[in-house]
Parts: sequence; C-alpha cells; structure tokens
Amino acid sequence: MLRGRLGLETARVAHADRHGLILLDYGNLSVEKGCLRFVTAGGSLEPGDYQVPHQGLSFVLLGPGSTVSHDALRLMARHGTGLAAVGSDGVRCYTAPPLGPDRSDLARQQARIWSDEKKRLETARQMYAIRLGEVLPHRSIEVLRGIEGARMKEAYRLIAQRHGIRWRGRRYDRKNPDAADIANQAINHAATAVEAAAAIAVACTSTLPQLGFIHEDSDQSFVLDIADLYRTTITLPVAFSSAKETETNDRDTIDRIVRRRASRAFRKEKVIPSMIDRIKVLFVKPASP
Repeated sequence: MLRGRLGLETARVAHADRHGLILLDYGNLSVEKGCLRFVTAGGSLEPGDYQVPHQGLSFVLLGPGSTVSHDALRLMARHGTGLAAVGSDGVRCYTAPPLGPDRSDLARQQARIWSDEKKRLETARQMYAIRLGEVLPHRSIEVLRGIEGARMKEAYRLIAQRHGIRWRGRRYDRKNPDAADIANQAINHAATAVEAAAAIAVACTSTLPQLGFIHEDSDQSFVLDIADLYRTTITLPVAFSSAKETETNDRDTIDRIVRRRASRAFRKEKVIPSMIDRIKVLFVKPASP
C-alpha cells in the first residue's frame, strides 16, 4: 500500500558509480516526494533547503545539531546509502549502523591478504613505508615495530620542538588519563579524533575493523592501523599546537581545543577521503608476496 511513496521501487546505483560521502550538520534530514531533503541553519552547507542525491552517495555523515526521520533511514537502507553519526568534520564517530555499501570486494580482499602470512607482512611493510617514508628491508613485524618506535620518539621530540612545547616523553596512565601533562593529554584527545576519522573510513569502505596488519588484539585493529598512518602529519601537529594554545587560552578545555583544531585539519587536509583512498590502494592493488 506504500509502494511508490518513498521511491522504493526505483533501481539502485552501483557503489562503484557513486560519489563518496557528504557531511550534513545543523539541520533536519527527512523525505519529501521520494527524495532526501535536508533543511539546515548553516554549518558545512550554507543555510537553506537541499535535495540530497542519495542514489549518488555511498555514505551520509550526520553531524552535530541534526535529526533524521524514520522515512529517511528507510529510504537510505533501501538504496544502500550508509549513515554514521559523527562529530564536527569527523572528530568523533558515535555510531555506524549497518547500512553500508552493498559490496564486499574490499573486505574479501582484506581477509585474503590477512589470512596469508607473507601477504599480511607485506601489507604491514607497506603501511610502515607510508609512515616512515621508505620501504624497510626487514621482514619481522617485531623488528619493524622496534624501528618505528625509535623513529616515533624522535618525531615526538621534533614536532614538539617545532611548536614550542617542552617534551618530557610519552606518558599515559589509562586509569588516570588526566594525570598526564597537557601535551600528553592533547595527544590522547588528538589520537581519539583521528581514530574516529579512521573508523568512518573503514565503515565507508565496508572493510573489517578486526583484521589489522600492525595492531592485532583490538576489535578495532584495522582502524588503529589506518589512524597511525596520520600520526606525524595530523595527530601530533594537532596535539602540540593545541597544547601551545592552552598557554594563552584559559577559557576552553584541552579536549575542546583539540577537537576544534582537529576539525579544521580534517577539513583542510581532506583526511577522511585520504584514508578511504589509502584503504583502496592497500586492497585493490595489494602488495606482492
């Protein structure tokens, strides 16, 4: 009896022919005449009333200050358009309902590579090469982790120095995170923001968060792998610049300052689209054994 009301009988568009994701914030997402409608007071979009081309999108990121109707969820589910509730510009990923792309090619390729010990190591080496700027000859994950750890210590020191921060080393007590100095607290908050962006990218590509290549134990291992690719380019610059800002800004908490700076960095550097592209490169063109 509701056939045609939401345009549910129309054909789907393959995700290979879609145009990625869109951020919608400070507005209401609903359905009008079988199409998604977003009315916003202004945020990532100028204030106004927009028709959202859901059949041309793989994922909708619903930002702060927004609501979504039941009809909108039903329409997106029918057409395989994903939805995730996120923080400003993706600095948090609150939920990613199972409305993702109707495809499994990347996940299947990820599983094939992960289940082959040689290919898994080659992918780990490829990820270390992205982080360190060179392909290391070593073929032991323990040795690679050791080299990366030593280089990261130097990276912390140099990036802190660049932002005028006195660095005493990485110290973090999970039971009492606020006991750390401001620089370490800022790193914790920045890492959380970048991990949220990575979670969005993993959800958008329908890859498997549990199957990491460098991280192993967490159910978000692959998310952590992707987030770590941006440690020296996004996480640490955001953290140390935020720590520096606290010297002149006593109105905001370090968490708020980090979120604001991370949001700007994500938008300027197109972090989430970059993560999606890197995931595709890892699995569409996998490393040779």
